[in-house]
Amino acid sequence: MSRVSKGIWLTALLLIVSLLAGCGSQESKPQAQEADVIKIGGNYELSGQVATFGNSAKNGINLYFEEVNAKGGVLGKKIEFICLDNKSEATEAANVATRLINQEKVVAILGAITSGNTMGFSQICMDNKIPVITTGGTNPDVTVDPSTGKVREYVFRSVFIDPFQGTVMASFAAKTLGAKTAAVFVENNSPYSKGLADFFIKAFEEQGGKIVAKEAFLSEDQDFSATLTKIKSLKPDVVYVPAYYEQVGKIVKQGRDLGITVPFMGGDGWDSPKLIEIAGPNALNGCYFSNHYSPDAQDPAVQEFVQKYKAKYNNETPDALAALAYDAALLIVKAIEQAGSAEPEKIKDALASLKDVQAVTGKYTFDANHNPVKGAAILELKDGKQVFKEQINP
Repeated sequence: MSRVSKGIWLTALLLIVSLLAGCGSQESKPQAQEADVIKIGGNYELSGQVATFGNSAKNGINLYFEEVNAKGGVLGKKIEFICLDNKSEATEAANVATRLINQEKVVAILGAITSGNTMGFSQICMDNKIPVITTGGTNPDVTVDPSTGKVREYVFRSVFIDPFQGTVMASFAAKTLGAKTAAVFVENNSPYSKGLADFFIKAFEEQGGKIVAKEAFLSEDQDFSATLTKIKSLKPDVVYVPAYYEQVGKIVKQGRDLGITVPFMGGDGWDSPKLIEIAGPNALNGCYFSNHYSPDAQDPAVQEFVQKYKAKYNNETPDALAALAYDAALLIVKAIEQAGSAEPEKIKDALASLKDVQAVTGKYTFDANHNPVKGAAILELKDGKQVFKEQINP
């Protein structure tokens, strides 16, 4: 090889090396920036059927993460919360999860509110080994695959499950209200509603009660008068409506207009100020629902949370979905601290091993199925206000 050839070859080699070095520096720049943050995703219903719940959850999570960041973050890094709108649709929840994982590179996801929306994206998280804490999905199938009976390894929840919630309301109806008969009005295309109805019926019958009617509606229905007229003719002692506030408000209002005077009852899906707007305070008098906490509880953890939330969000009283989401954010941070790492698999392992973590809605220890074991509050509606009735523990 001649000297000229050698010179050309060396020049070309130096050019290639410099180009490669330049490419390397461009790629490392965003990585260096991202090294200072831990990205947590939010997959929430910020619009659509249960939008008040999704926005409450977003508020609760932002409140906690801001507190953590103000104290220096976790493992010396700030938390970046990326919350996207699943529009209250299961298919959109899957799209949101895909974007959060593939584009935003989150290490964990909080959400969704409904069981159906959570199940709409949980398998994507399983496939990508990204831990999830649903802050509203109460159906048992959310954390356990019914086809195999196996626990979904990366899926957890900050809420109690439907078997407990349904049983609690059946016991309350039978023991506290003295109900002997009940009618059940269920949303037929909602896993949440169907699950609660099944467990209420089972527990109510086991306590000697009789189900005089089990009727169904669809989420898009607006006129419930025909079915409510049928229910009225059967004269049940209580009417159990395990659905979300939009439908519940219309059902209760139409039922009262038809002359149904007995208590309507339900689950945590009732917990929205929109319920009062839709049904009206008078129609809701004498109605009851199970919930995860009461903002009126004298527990110091509850009162501290309520005061902080009101201070940040224009004196708004936090609903249960805000409290449960705040708790889920706390659990993620505790898991990262315990793991000493923000690697998704280590976060998952740490979540499974958490014990007696004090939060707003109770102390958290996950059972074998990734469900927290804690009590339920029974709330009564009086003149548009939620009034704490009693606490029922497992």
